[in-house]
Amino acid sequence: MMFLPNTSEVEISTFLLIGIPGLERVHIWISIPICLMYLVAILGNCTILFVIRSESSLHEPMYYFLSMLALSDLGLSFSSLPTMLRIFLFNIMGISADACIAQEFFIHGFTDMESSVLLIMSFDRLIAIRNPLRYNAILTSTRVVQIGLAFAIKSILLVLPLPFTLKRLRYCNKRLLSHSYCFHQDIMKLACSDNRVNFYYGLFVALCMMSDSVFIAISYVFILKTVLGIASHGERLKALNTCVSHICAVLIFYVPIITLATMHRFGKHKSPLAMILIADAFLLVPPLMNPIVYCVKTRQIRVKVLEKLGLKPK
Repeated sequence: MMFLPNTSEVEISTFLLIGIPGLERVHIWISIPICLMYLVAILGNCTILFVIRSESSLHEPMYYFLSMLALSDLGLSFSSLPTMLRIFLFNIMGISADACIAQEFFIHGFTDMESSVLLIMSFDRLIAIRNPLRYNAILTSTRVVQIGLAFAIKSILLVLPLPFTLKRLRYCNKRLLSHSYCFHQDIMKLACSDNRVNFYYGLFVALCMMSDSVFIAISYVFILKTVLGIASHGERLKALNTCVSHICAVLIFYVPIITLATMHRFGKHKSPLAMILIADAFLLVPPLMNPIVYCVKTRQIRVKVLEKLGLKPK
């Protein structure tokens, strides 16, 4: 801390994160399921990447996009892991302003990247169902790589201004954040200088991310329209079944975000505990559940994983 000249304000160089209010004494016990969730998420996503890379039969657009989703999940896990472990395992709440801003950049970057990958995957399913005969001609390996790089660069450029806009702000007196990790809106609210640029640009980033969900919904309208035009009931179910894993991934990712946004906007008597739990679930659940969902619902992935484990697939 340092005192600003000619003021009684104290400039803050360290922020304080929080765990779960009221349960500080049992943080060490809470850390056990959290560590297990991180372990399963990291092992699950690494397994997905390893199986897709080592099996030539899985070198198809759908599985390349699944690899991108796994990489985004790993990025989210490793971005939030340091502060989660510091808080729940070692009861260390402090984090330097620079480290907090860096974590905010990576969390927002990988969040937008995951949103973009889910959008790409919805277009992949749309092409596969509407134009199956030209699917491989449209989504060649080169084109898949180009699409992946384009959206990765888009995500980096979109969130790149955030740390610079936060760095220019002054932080005085207030230093308690609202979650177990750093994110833009939370840090911005602690500033004692004009943060309007941060507010409007943060809103722009949020709208860009939510636009992905709108385009995902539109792609599924076209998918549903195509499926309803299929004469055979069995073929309809088969076509829809190829989308189940992706629909689950979309719900797992967007439901916590929409819930948090709704509680912030309309929750007059919102519970701080509920907000913290949902915010933590937003970073913990998608990386944990996506590999499980795809292993359970995608037969090709499930068979290859079981074969790698030396088990006989059913």
